[in-house]
Amino acid sequence: MVERTDILLTGVHATSALGRGAEAQLAGVLAGIPAFQPVRRFDTGTRRVNAAATLPETGALADELTEAVTVACRSAGLTAAHRASAALLLAVHGGGSVPALGASLGAATGFPAVRTYTTACVSGTNAVADAAALLRRGDVDRAVVAAGYLVEPDQYALFDVGRALATDAAVRPFSAGRTGLLIGDGVAAVVLERADVAQRPIASLLGWGRAGDAFHPCQPEPTGRGLARAVTAALTRAGVAPEDIGYVNANATGSGPGDAAEAAALRTALGPTTAQRVPVSSTKSLHGHALEASGLLELVVTALALRHGKLPANAGWLGPDPDCPLDVILDAPRPAATGYALTLNAAFGGASTALLVGAT
Repeated sequence: MVERTDILLTGVHATSALGRGAEAQLAGVLAGIPAFQPVRRFDTGTRRVNAAATLPETGALADELTEAVTVACRSAGLTAAHRASAALLLAVHGGGSVPALGASLGAATGFPAVRTYTTACVSGTNAVADAAALLRRGDVDRAVVAAGYLVEPDQYALFDVGRALATDAAVRPFSAGRTGLLIGDGVAAVVLERADVAQRPIASLLGWGRAGDAFHPCQPEPTGRGLARAVTAALTRAGVAPEDIGYVNANATGSGPGDAAEAAALRTALGPTTAQRVPVSSTKSLHGHALEASGLLELVVTALALRHGKLPANAGWLGPDPDCPLDVILDAPRPAATGYALTLNAAFGGASTALLVGAT
């Protein structure tokens, strides 16, 4: 018999173009109105595409991360003494400023040390998986994971030059006629605690899985084998059967090959019959792709949606794609039928992660 993890999410905070605060994220994804607008933060005159999901008023990334960690810790009831003995894990874009950013965040929020993750679009979920492992081993009783990305010109230019951005200013996961992704602001923090010390549970982190297929630097492996292994690992670690899953917040960015590979991965991991009936959506269709912060932002959204009992709809739908035979949630939120949800992420280089969330 597989031992279930005893890890709870007890504090969350997030900021995106949907608004500031965790409740703004829930309200935004349930409203179903995409947050993409023309970019005004920097000049896009030489770019092919001029659209992103940006929050008009944002501070520096360090300040936004400090606010996220502070609010999440406060909502979980963490004292200064709790923080002094807890782990802080930070997911951000790589570069020479990362050590200083981590050190300043730890000092500002009362954590003695910070572990940083710069593993592209699975940075946030890699950090969550490592935090969960620390908790399960008993190394710490509490861990805080923070992640942040604010849309800036360099990464925007790289995605634009690589022809990855949607030319019609809309993200259309799993849909016929999809033309690509759009990036968006995302800053989030979550508090994870062992059940024996947690006071304010929001959701359970039941399982997690990671895999890599090393198929291509940028293109997804067509059968989705890496992501399928990550999903299977998360289910196995939690002792949850595929047919018990009631929702998948998919990685789906709106790219043709990527969405099709993810649909194939779900058919492999859940079985063809289950994969066709499990409700699926990608909230990237609403708040955009927050790169290193995407997984943590989507964990917050998934946990709150499950707690609220309503599953977000998939925006941008134009029609079915035969390569994506899934039960995509359309038009309006759908009531949650079970208390289990998967949130999935994938990155360049073939890295994939899966987190399994349970309602409390």
